[in-house]
Amino acid sequence: MTYKYEIILYWSNADGAFVAEVPELPGCMAHGDTQEAALGNINQAMDLWMDTAREFGDPIPEPKGERLMLA
Repeated sequence: MTYKYEIILYWSNADGAFVAEVPELPGCMAHGDTQEAALGNINQAMDLWMDTAREFGDPIPEPKGERLMLA
């Protein structure tokens, strides 16, 4: 499934991998040896995040559809 959430992708020296995070879905992160792998893995992580939220009746935030400003 294609989601419209902002994804932050960066290299982590500590992990030795690319990390992808979805700030609008707390705790939703994935990693990979390449940028492409991290992006593929984050799509799977978002699927699992949504499934878990539905299973427990937790709200699923609507994508804001604009660049998030992090402090």
